[in-house]
Amino acid sequence: MLDQKQRLRAAALAARHAAFEAHGKDASRRMAAHGLDFLSLKPGAIVSGFAAIRDEIDPSALMLWLHEEGYNLALPVMVGKKQALLMRAWSPGDAMAAAAWGIAEPLDDKPTVEPDVVLVPLLAFDIRGNRLGYGGGFYDRTLADLRRKKPVIAVGLAYDELKVDEVPTESYDQRLDWVLTPSGPQRCQDH
Repeated sequence: MLDQKQRLRAAALAARHAAFEAHGKDASRRMAAHGLDFLSLKPGAIVSGFAAIRDEIDPSALMLWLHEEGYNLALPVMVGKKQALLMRAWSPGDAMAAAAWGIAEPLDDKPTVEPDVVLVPLLAFDIRGNRLGYGGGFYDRTLADLRRKKPVIAVGLAYDELKVDEVPTESYDQRLDWVLTPSGPQRCQDH
């Protein structure tokens, strides 16, 4: 299984880089234009995003739209290896700190929150809501912890080119409920 995931991860990294080169920021803007209206969120819902690294699709325009629509926002904070991420309250313009892998995180003075929606970065996804990440398990642990406490919607953000026929899974992998791409939202089949 590990070899299969490693091969898919290498192919997905190349596909993501090619998509980034071909579409750049336009893909992020097209994705953001769809918003999250398809989720019918309650006013004031908490949505956790992420700070894009390398050639990930950038959620910042979507996060700005969510902020303007009155949603509360959060960003993940890495606590340590093999641990769930903490989600800290965040608003556009807040000061940030550089953390592991150069990822920007909210400062420690921001409160920890439990989001209603988690926007999830990924390398590949399938129609069943399986996702392939970088292999650290951070989002799987985070979603599992949050889902033990309350219903949480996981929305993968991706270039259209990252959809594959099947992502190999383990028992601990957490499925996505939706995937949002520049072409629009896709509800995952098993949800």
